[in-house]
Amino acid sequence: MNLVSSSSGRINAKTGHMTFYNPVYEHKGNTLSADSGYIYENEIKQQFFEAFGNVVITQPSGTVIYSDYLHYDAAAQHAKLTGNVKMVDRNSVLTTNYLTYNMRSKIGTYTGGGRIITQTDTITSRNAYYFENSGDAYFRYKVIVRNPSVKVYTDTMRYNSMTKDTYFFGPTNIKGNKQENLYTEKGVYNTATGIANFNKKNLYTEGSRFLKGDSLHYERATGIGKAFRNVVFVDTLDKFYAYGGKGEYKQDEESILMTEKPYIITVVKNDSDSTASDSTKVEPPLMASTESKKPNKKEVQTNKEKKSTETKTSENEVTNYIEKPTVDPKPEPKIDSVYMTADTLYSRMILAKEYIPLDLKLDRNGGEMLDEDEEDYGDDDDTGENTLTDSTQVQGADPLAKVEKTEGRTLQKATNAVKKAAPKVTSKTTANNNHGEGRKEIEHTLKADSILRQKAVVPIAGHADTAINQALKIAQQADTNLTKKEISDTSRTRIVKAYYNVRLFKSDLQAVADSVYYGMQDSMFRFMGRPMIWAQDSQISADTIYMQIVNQKMDNALLKENAFMVNALSDSTKFNQLKGRKITAFFANNNIERLFVDGNAENLVFSQNDKTKIITEMFHDRGGRIKVYMEDKKIIDYVTIKKVDQKVYPFSLVTQENEILPGFVWRPQDRPKSKEDLLNRKRELPKDNDTTDAKGDKSEKEEVEVKGKPIEKKKQIEEISEEIEP
Repeated sequence: MNLVSSSSGRINAKTGHMTFYNPVYEHKGNTLSADSGYIYENEIKQQFFEAFGNVVITQPSGTVIYSDYLHYDAAAQHAKLTGNVKMVDRNSVLTTNYLTYNMRSKIGTYTGGGRIITQTDTITSRNAYYFENSGDAYFRYKVIVRNPSVKVYTDTMRYNSMTKDTYFFGPTNIKGNKQENLYTEKGVYNTATGIANFNKKNLYTEGSRFLKGDSLHYERATGIGKAFRNVVFVDTLDKFYAYGGKGEYKQDEESILMTEKPYIITVVKNDSDSTASDSTKVEPPLMASTESKKPNKKEVQTNKEKKSTETKTSENEVTNYIEKPTVDPKPEPKIDSVYMTADTLYSRMILAKEYIPLDLKLDRNGGEMLDEDEEDYGDDDDTGENTLTDSTQVQGADPLAKVEKTEGRTLQKATNAVKKAAPKVTSKTTANNNHGEGRKEIEHTLKADSILRQKAVVPIAGHADTAINQALKIAQQADTNLTKKEISDTSRTRIVKAYYNVRLFKSDLQAVADSVYYGMQDSMFRFMGRPMIWAQDSQISADTIYMQIVNQKMDNALLKENAFMVNALSDSTKFNQLKGRKITAFFANNNIERLFVDGNAENLVFSQNDKTKIITEMFHDRGGRIKVYMEDKKIIDYVTIKKVDQKVYPFSLVTQENEILPGFVWRPQDRPKSKEDLLNRKRELPKDNDTTDAKGDKSEKEEVEVKGKPIEKKKQIEEISEEIEP
């Protein structure tokens, strides 16, 4: 070490150490200065330098280190600095009370708490290892990163001051300014670009919404988050949740797009007194029955000469031809799950005032009969800007709110300090003044950082699983507040779209369609594109099927155009059938209370001997309208109106021509058999000039898995998809 200059010096007679005041030393290109200091050697001639007060180390690279005390090993070029330590290099400013630094390798370490400030970020932790050459820093224990966009809380992190990449190796929360939070246990996040790539126990949270996946990609600039493999999306506010292999969330429109075997699960209660009832259960009247006497055989009769425009048939006469229900020895479970899947599931929040509910003009008394073409019931899916609503988050309150107000140094001041070049020390007075001005500031910020770390909440391992399970639990709870909410300018509602190969499974109900649209504001389902619903031995079909929930109970259903209900008789190839231009059903306690068949209404039922189960007769009823009133799944009134034509056929006169109604279709092969079958098999494509469906063949066909999206080539499906595509 070479003494460049000093103001004075003194020799210790006992030790022989010479102490210099205001010395400036030079060693291997580095300059060391202080208020006072001395050089000494050990028994093997290793040289050491002790410095006190206003210590300044200036390196050829421009890096400058300040402290109150320095112990320097000249051979190893290893420095130990204590008291208000500040290191300024080209990319960052490091402050701590204890720093060990090797001027040869340019590696620094602090273990008693400190901070690093870059052009964009402020990082504080208890321990840190800083590599000046590469710009890397490793942080441990209560690590907190702050910048104008996010705050990061973790216990283990690597940071690069040049690229602004942060690497996480343990439970980490990244909190944004728009209520969004990213959690991971392994991944990388760039604080400058806001791009995150996580691959271990990841979770994205924004308000009431949660997105989890094995891998997670997020872009802060666009607000788009993508999750891959084992994806779960939950919104606790409107109790919506979905699963899939891939999910994409858009923050600006609060939408989720799920693909790769996506599905939605809804937990329902089956008992009639439940507050969360089966929202999709439809029991056609052909499944119901009342006890009646055995009918007498009759020859074919016609009613052409009837003058009355309305004929009311007694309960016993009609229900002779309705199949009795099969007795199930097992009680119906009180809780059930509804699964729905499609090639693509899309859901988003829209302004409630811009949602246009369907007005189907349904009347529980039947309303006017069909005399002309019906109104085209469309759906306007215009959406506007969304207003974010505050909601409860899994994370606690921000621990930085109070601490940051007490800090005497802002991020802008830190940035300005870094941008200033650190000149070599040419004036001892200047160096002392510079360090003296910052001493109080360093002391203050180090105290603030200590309080900050004490208050910081670093997540624990498994936080993602805990949070998503809690969210699912909330989403699965029934909404006890059934009061109709007023629509304000800022209130929002959720819509759900499922398109291409929609399948639905419940233990007592299954359905398929090409697309489904659902609006939570009016709780209306729209099944479009060859929709079919199965309940026990019955099949329901129409061009479009609408089902509506009121107060979380099934309220009404409309089968529009080519409406058809088919009920398969047990151990037989015969089918009870009900058809018309439209069928309207109204429910009470989740069971059909009344039903209206309009437009060329027809009812065809077979009568069986109660003991032998042999079919004895077939009843065929036609009219302008058929009205059915039910109670506890039993018909209590049956009325045929306008142009009544009723016939009774002995079984000997039943032929292939008259045993099915025009438009009859029976497709049990399309029916989902289980939740596993729901996800792994799609229904068969329709075949041109397919006559096998109309023959009443009850045997199931060989199951064929349909791959890809060939239905997109069909004109009808293309028209439907244009209405529902996001």
